[in-house]
Amino acid sequence: MTHTLPLGREVAYPRHYDPSLLFPIPRALGRDALGLVPSDLPFVGSDRWQAYELSWFDRRGKPVVATATITVPFASANLIESKSLKLYLYSLNATHFDHGDAVRVCIAADLSHAAGAQVEVAFGLPPIAMDTAASIDAQNLDVDDYGPPNASHLRIDNDDAVEDDAVEADAINEVLRSDLLKSNCPVTGQPDWASVRIGYRGPRIDRAGLLRYLVSFRDHAEFHEQCVERIFVDVLARCRPAALSVEARYTRRGGLDINPLRTTPGWIKDIATRDERQ
Repeated sequence: MTHTLPLGREVAYPRHYDPSLLFPIPRALGRDALGLVPSDLPFVGSDRWQAYELSWFDRRGKPVVATATITVPFASANLIESKSLKLYLYSLNATHFDHGDAVRVCIAADLSHAAGAQVEVAFGLPPIAMDTAASIDAQNLDVDDYGPPNASHLRIDNDDAVEDDAVEADAINEVLRSDLLKSNCPVTGQPDWASVRIGYRGPRIDRAGLLRYLVSFRDHAEFHEQCVERIFVDVLARCRPAALSVEARYTRRGGLDINPLRTTPGWIKDIATRDERQ
């Protein structure tokens, strides 16, 4: 009865170049749910896609393989659904191009059309870099909240209350990291795994509450970009930092990973690097 098993089933992948495979999702859908006004967003940033399985034919029919970094601006009208991006890139596999730059220009034009803003495409991947963020995962905690995302866990650390008037309440400046972020794709239901970094300047954030909050995404279904924006908005509202950045580095699926970054305007410069898990 092997035919009843969910293994070895044929999946129809595109055999010809087809930009219509790209499926845009209006960012307004997620932002409206968070009460965000497009003209007054509390963050800037980008969605950085890393493509590991890019290929095409040269003019003589010989396959070419490459990797690429794709950057979609946070202010674009649409995000691009990940499976549709994977299928679109696969549609290039049997397409002839005169040179590599023609591929890059083609991808950038198609993604810009889908996103509703200028998308940047560059061959190659960012380097894997040493991470200096402080991990919050080793805390000895009881956890029983796995969704929906519960912002009530977020709080300022009462043990770090400022008692000296000479010390500013925004004296803490640190980057915290957790590798325990998991959510689910709202389209396929598949799990999405990520390492998340939260950098801030302001009152000290309670690390136990922050970890419980991040774990509460575990059964939640939402796009990667929307999860990051939800985390940003919740931490900003509950912990009141003077400056904030949230970046999630999702692990690879279908030859792609995504790294959404949202940050207080003018606070940090995005220096693209990869995790070892990527």
